[in-house]
Amino acid sequence: MPPNTTASSGQKPGKSGRKKGRKARLFLIVLVLALFGGVAYGGYWGVSTVRASFPQTKGSLTLDGLSGPVDVKRDGNGIPQIYASSDEDLFMAQGYVQAQDRFYEMDVRRHMTSGRLSEMFGSGQVKNDEFLRTMGWDRVAKEEYDKKLSASTKKYLQAYAKGVNAYLKGKDGKDISLEYAALGFTNDYKPQEWTPVDSVAWLKAMAWDLRGNMQEEIDRSLMTSRLGPKQIADLYPEYPYSRNKTITQEGQYDSVTGSYVQGSGTTLGSGTQSTAGTGLAGNTTAPNGLQSQLSKLYNVLDNVPTAVGVNGNGIGSNSWVVAGKYTITGKPLLANDPHLSASLPSVWYQMGLHCTSVSSKCQYDVSGYTFAGMPGVVIGHNQDIAWGMTNSGVDVTDLYLEKITGEGYERDGKVLPFTTRRETIKVAGGADKTIVVRETKDGMPLLSDRDDELVKVGKKATVDSGAPDRGDGYAIALRWTALDPGNSMDAVFQLDRASNWTEFRTAAASFDVPSQNLIYADTNNHIGYQLPGKIPIRAKGDDGSLPSPGWDSKYKWTGYIKQSELPYEYDPKRGYIVTANQAVVDKDKYPYTLTTDWGYGTRSQRITDLIEAKIKGGGKISTDDMRQMQLDDSSEIAKLIVPKLLKIDVADKNVRDAQKLLEGWDYTQDADSAAAAYFNATWRNILKLAFGNKLPKELRVTGQCLNVAPVDSTGPADENQTVRECGQREADQAQPDGGDRWFEVVRKIIDDPNNDWWKAPKTRLDKAADNRDELFARAMKDARWELTAKLGKDMDTWSWGRLHRLFLKNQTLGTEGPGVLQYMLNRGPWKLGGGEATVNATGWNAAGGYGVVWVPSMRMVVNLDDFDKSKWINLSGASGHAYSAHYTDQTDKWAKGELLPWSFSGKAVDKSTSDTLVLKP
Repeated sequence: MPPNTTASSGQKPGKSGRKKGRKARLFLIVLVLALFGGVAYGGYWGVSTVRASFPQTKGSLTLDGLSGPVDVKRDGNGIPQIYASSDEDLFMAQGYVQAQDRFYEMDVRRHMTSGRLSEMFGSGQVKNDEFLRTMGWDRVAKEEYDKKLSASTKKYLQAYAKGVNAYLKGKDGKDISLEYAALGFTNDYKPQEWTPVDSVAWLKAMAWDLRGNMQEEIDRSLMTSRLGPKQIADLYPEYPYSRNKTITQEGQYDSVTGSYVQGSGTTLGSGTQSTAGTGLAGNTTAPNGLQSQLSKLYNVLDNVPTAVGVNGNGIGSNSWVVAGKYTITGKPLLANDPHLSASLPSVWYQMGLHCTSVSSKCQYDVSGYTFAGMPGVVIGHNQDIAWGMTNSGVDVTDLYLEKITGEGYERDGKVLPFTTRRETIKVAGGADKTIVVRETKDGMPLLSDRDDELVKVGKKATVDSGAPDRGDGYAIALRWTALDPGNSMDAVFQLDRASNWTEFRTAAASFDVPSQNLIYADTNNHIGYQLPGKIPIRAKGDDGSLPSPGWDSKYKWTGYIKQSELPYEYDPKRGYIVTANQAVVDKDKYPYTLTTDWGYGTRSQRITDLIEAKIKGGGKISTDDMRQMQLDDSSEIAKLIVPKLLKIDVADKNVRDAQKLLEGWDYTQDADSAAAAYFNATWRNILKLAFGNKLPKELRVTGQCLNVAPVDSTGPADENQTVRECGQREADQAQPDGGDRWFEVVRKIIDDPNNDWWKAPKTRLDKAADNRDELFARAMKDARWELTAKLGKDMDTWSWGRLHRLFLKNQTLGTEGPGVLQYMLNRGPWKLGGGEATVNATGWNAAGGYGVVWVPSMRMVVNLDDFDKSKWINLSGASGHAYSAHYTDQTDKWAKGELLPWSFSGKAVDKSTSDTLVLKP
């Protein structure tokens, strides 16, 4: 036993436990045999490692620093509910318990946020560390902790860190997790103590993955090498305000009071902020030097490890709340399912934090989804309110092109010195590396410094005639709200103890980054929505859609939108609120440009339609109705395209047989649907022929090569004039990704059969397509033979789930470790239904393939009438230990769309408790 542990009853495995133990032992023996060839040593290593890292969940143990006993009650899925008599004891126990289940995950996260991955994984992570050090997340987090956070928040962070360190005391790496044991063969890394700043920095990683439209800003610039302004505008259509409803519908900005108010009124008309750009932001073309620089920058960004999302690409979420007048219970129902990267373990950790008696000494009675490594509950409910979150997508980042002159940069005709700092990166098994980070006086780091090629290209980059002379070149700097110290950590605890709408909005005011759509419901039958966040105001004429000229100060941010000006709704007349990454507010009712890159509202409108259909039919909505809505897998793009496909006369019998699959199809994308498989393959090929093959190489999939006309050519090129260009982007990040922006692109031209986008050149096997139907026919043929190759000639065996599979991978050794170790740590596949831009958003990237890229990372439905009748599920399980019974014990149910009971009251928790651990002072 570790030194801080007293007597314990321990846990004796039953028959199933012994079977799992034998299986774990076999796999571990195989691993060590493969690596070292030692049978006896391998067996010892395997058994001891598996047993040593499993947490104690029964009996009792002592923790120095507790003021009183704490009960940790775990249900059959290993989900803990913690009971304590003081706030500090509660959060200390949270730190201890999360470390029991997830410390390796926590340790990797803090090394990522601090740019210290090389300390764990060696030289292969140096480039990532260089970029992360340049961003300086941990430095900002330390400044937040020292200067911004409230005294109570600091107290909770200290208590949490104390609990984590109590777990670590006396343990070697192999006592903590299988991954440390594996690392121990090549690295002498030892886990260090946890600090409060480690927890705060995690919010920076979360904000980075939910940062808004930086990818679109880069992509639009890269497109200019092959596409003109009209073509680029075609690929970024305006949000369809007339068809897909915004989040807020019953409020607007009041120019008299300078605040956002609920209630109808006149629109702002010409008073809205201009979106017409000038200077660099308004350029119609980007010079080759800048394009190459942006392409290199994207490659650097793409390599940064994912925290919660897919590096900002395609991230979405659903949440909605229905007022009691439309529910069976007579009280609100609230649903949430954030769409994030599939990871193992899941980014979420379910937990309850309960004061045995709520008072000024102990203020919390809250349950929901937490992040391992951070105290408090992020999404969930307490005894009075419930809340959910989706990514708002507001634009909180801007790239600036900086004119470098000597050792400084130009601003309004003057040369200003950079602020510099030296960062030393320690490398496991190698020599330390020192870098110099340069920042402008605005605190903008030069991202282009992190790639030698970027420095060279920056010296050659040119812009329009209004820019300064080239001199020593240009660099790219980043302005981002999360690089300014804030107090988002305060918001977490304020949300957890809020008891009404006023307190909820007060908490939201502290939620600087990331900017999330917050929905609300309470036991007094109120519902609401608030857009929080530190959202910049840009100079007139700059909409943030393209890089801006840093040498001209008129392009700097002029301030931030006040809390009183941010959109909200409270008890809207329609009786429900839906947020699914659509536009927050009608552009004619708001003076500020929140972003030019909303999600296009496909999911939000489908949810709205499902709710309204139930209401208009006279029915009342139940908890299970909310669950069923979360599982809706109707394809909105199929409804638009399939009628056109069925009208095409197909000569090839095999293709015609596949076309018949679409006859009578109800557009649902069940895992066992052959029609869904064929339609999605056809959709993928339509996108490739109409758009993908016309994009520059920087946006296309790595290894996909095409013969294209030279960039500076005019008109079509014959075969002797073409050049060979191969794609440069990872498959899950390439374009066209097939999301609802592309739905809208196609919708705009679907009834224009001779539109130029429908033209495709001839190939060795196919004649040229000159119109929509010819391109559609070619796409159906290509889809038929693609699925024949992937699924077989017999269409009776086809299914969407065979193409659309989910693999859960350990995010470090499960992707970079030896093959046998990956086999031990990873799980899957699961055959899934759903798809891109459906409510059941099992996302896939049409440019790269059909595999699942992001998922509903959890699902919950909160019943405000009786919290014990609420339901929840996680993507994986509570444990991060590869051979724990709770490693992926929720995944099968998640894949089937099932939800678990969510106990909240003391009586319900006791009834569901399987194991109880008492932590004693």
